[in-house]
Formats: sequence, C-alpha cells, structure tokens
Amino acid sequence: MEKLFDILYEDADLLAINKPAGLVCHPTKGDVYSSLISRVRLHLGDTVSAHLVNRLDRETSGVVLVAKSPEADAALKKLFSLRKVGKEYLAITHGHFGPDTAVCEASLGKDEQAVIAIKDCVRADGAVSRTEFAVEQRFTRPEGDFTLLRVRPHSGRKHQIRIHLQHLGHPIVGDKLYGGDEGLYLAFVLRQLSAAQRVRLILPCQALHAAVLRFNWRGRDWEFRSEPEPWFTDFVAGAPCTPDWAEKYL
Repeated sequence: MEKLFDILYEDADLLAINKPAGLVCHPTKGDVYSSLISRVRLHLGDTVSAHLVNRLDRETSGVVLVAKSPEADAALKKLFSLRKVGKEYLAITHGHFGPDTAVCEASLGKDEQAVIAIKDCVRADGAVSRTEFAVEQRFTRPEGDFTLLRVRPHSGRKHQIRIHLQHLGHPIVGDKLYGGDEGLYLAFVLRQLSAAQRVRLILPCQALHAAVLRFNWRGRDWEFRSEPEPWFTDFVAGAPCTPDWAEKYL
C-alpha cells in the first residue's frame, strides 16, 4: 500500500500533516492517492469528516492542518483569516541574497500580460502584501549561486512568497511559473517537459517548504514544525544533481 503522508500530530479534532511536494490538495481526475484530501479520507475512514484548514500549492511541501469537524474547521479558518497564525517557510532562491534580512511590501494583483490565467504580479493597484526574509545560508554549487531563506509572510496573498522573491530578483529554484519562462509551466502542465527544460529548472519541484505554523486555540499555544524533503536538504548540502533526480526523490 502506498504511503499516504507523514503525520505530525493527531487527536480527536485535528490532524497535522507534512504534505509532500508534487501533491495537489484537492481532488483531480486521478486515483484516490492523487490529492491530499482524498488521502486524508482514506486515513480517517468514512465516519469522520475532513476539512482542509489551509492549503499549499501542488509543488509546495509542508504543514497542512485538517479539522475533523465543521466547528473546528470554522474556528481554525477564522484564526487564519484574522492573521493570527504565524507562518514560516524555507525557500531556496537563485543568487546570493544581498542583505541578511529584508522586507518586501509590494502589492499584488492579476498579471494581465501573462499567458497563464492564474499568474499574479506586483502592481500598484493590487492588494497590500508584506513578506519578511532572513538569510539562513548562502552557498555555491556547480549550477550557480543560491540562498536558503527563512520567510515569514504577513499576508496570505496567492503566490505571495514566489512573486515577492521574483520581484527582488531572486526567484525560487524550480519555480515553473515565476522563474522567468512561462513556457516551463505550460510544458509541465501538458507533461511535455524536455530533458533540457528539466536541467534548466535544476530541481524537480519549486524549492518552497511550509516549515512552521503557530497559533493560539482553545486556550493553549500550538506549534507544528516539519522538515523539508531529501531533495531540498540534499541540494543545500551539496549533493550532485543527476538525470534521475526526480525519480530518486519524488
């Protein structure tokens, strides 16, 4: 039986998961293993309701919360909507990030020039967005210079971290949509990525990991932490990229 996911915590009301990269949160036309929520239902069975409290992009790994009742779901989602949930991400970006810490407050909205409908961009009339960045490690590999960043978003805009990093000139490694070539995303969606395109992307998924969630609920402080997947940590550690990188790690 295929492994469903890594469980970080579980009780009668709450399930915390370390979502793997490459897995969508909501159902597709694939089998019962093709989405996170379908795997959650396999884990919980038919007698327990399952509600995704937060969501991550398909290629983003990390902490996802599942409520086991409508009441818990509503309460936890309210905390997110009121921005009472602290979030930390890890990201590997192209280039050596200049300052040790930085804040980006560029507003975000729809990218009307993009071929891809879901793409957003920095625009003056967009929604106010704020992201903090702190350098964890600068390193160099045969493929170039890179930075491991700890990221704290203070607003929950779509693709916020990815767009802000692109705006700062340090796109996330492996990002097919905001890495500078929309053709990579189109080829990926059509399952037509060539060997040369995979080499350009370097990593099999965008190097963004939701590492920490913190909040106060039901009179106590909660904190969930998750570790990035081996392909992420091995890249930072200097492991060589090979043609079978995606098959080896995902």
